[in-house]
Amino acid sequence: MDSMFHEGNRQLQEKFDTVRLADRIEERKLRNTIDDDDRVFIEAADMFFLATADADGHPQCSYKGGEPGFVRVLDERTIAFPSWDGNGMYLSTGNVLVNPHVGLLFIDFERRSRMRLNGVASIDEADPLLGAYPETQLVVRVRATEVFPNCPRYIHEYRLVERSRFTPHEECATPSPTWKTRDWASDVLPAGDRALDPDTEIL
Repeated sequence: MDSMFHEGNRQLQEKFDTVRLADRIEERKLRNTIDDDDRVFIEAADMFFLATADADGHPQCSYKGGEPGFVRVLDERTIAFPSWDGNGMYLSTGNVLVNPHVGLLFIDFERRSRMRLNGVASIDEADPLLGAYPETQLVVRVRATEVFPNCPRYIHEYRLVERSRFTPHEECATPSPTWKTRDWASDVLPAGDRALDPDTEIL
């Protein structure tokens, strides 16, 4: 693996005398594969943050949430997660189509631990995992290039109260968000949007 550090990283490492520490972390902690402990951590996650950028390098950061297991570890280099109905802008997945380099940050707020997974993302409209996730529009696969734990010291401790009722499940109909019924949005929803069905529960 090439070094993960570029000129900007090195400039600050030299300024604050952390070159030796940074090199040791890279040597001891950085991997390009997902080990068994990583798999357990990732597949137990019910959320993560996804960083993407467009072809010009302009960034986006988005929150992705679901039930534990919604991110799947397919092998030691590959994970996959679903892209469900959102606000229709496709900022993250659209970025993947023009710039596949992504960064994922997984945080367990209850146990105060986190890990980073950077890699190269891909989207296949015929991905065989499409049928494995209810109401999924797309499946994003990420081939890992860098996997490493992240210092947990600044993680605030939180407790889960309730997972989102909008996460799709096979056994029940997914409600539609209230914003889709507002005047500014209701007349421009895509054809077939569930919010247009009078029998759909609105929350």
